[in-house]
Amino acid sequence: MTIRHDSITAELALRLVVPGGAPVPVAATMRYEPADPYAVSIGFRTGADEVVEWTFARQLLSDGVRRPAGDGDVQVWPAAQSGGRIVCLSLSSPSGHALFEMPRSEVLSFLRRTYSVVPLGGESEVVDLDAELALLIWGGPQT
Repeated sequence: MTIRHDSITAELALRLVVPGGAPVPVAATMRYEPADPYAVSIGFRTGADEVVEWTFARQLLSDGVRRPAGDGDVQVWPAAQSGGRIVCLSLSSPSGHALFEMPRSEVLSFLRRTYSVVPLGGESEVVDLDAELALLIWGGPQT
C-alpha cells in the first residue's frame, strides 16, 4: 500500500451550544496526519495565537456521523435541525464541558479525504508496531 504523507485539514464553522442562549459561532480546524493514522484532531482558536486541540479516534468520528459513539471525554452523534443534518461533538475535561454542532456534509467530506490517504482498515499498514513498542518500552529503537 502506498501512503501519501500529506496532512488533511478542513476549516469548519462550528456552533457552540449555549444553554439558554443563542449558539456561538466558533472557527475550528480538523486535521488528519497519516503518520498517526488512527487519530484526528480538532483545534479551536481561543485567542490571537492560542489554539486548544483535542485528539481522538478517527473511527469515533466516523461512527458518530451515523450513530451515537463514544463513552468518555469525547462523544459524537448525528442530529437534525431546521437547517439540515449536523454532527454533535461533546468534549469534557476537568475544567469544563462544551457541546458543538458541526455541518455533517463537511465532516463527511473531511473523512472521505482521510480515507483517500489511509483507507479504513489500512491503519495498521502505516504503523510500525515493533518500532512503536520499542519506543514505549525502551525509549527508542533496539538494535
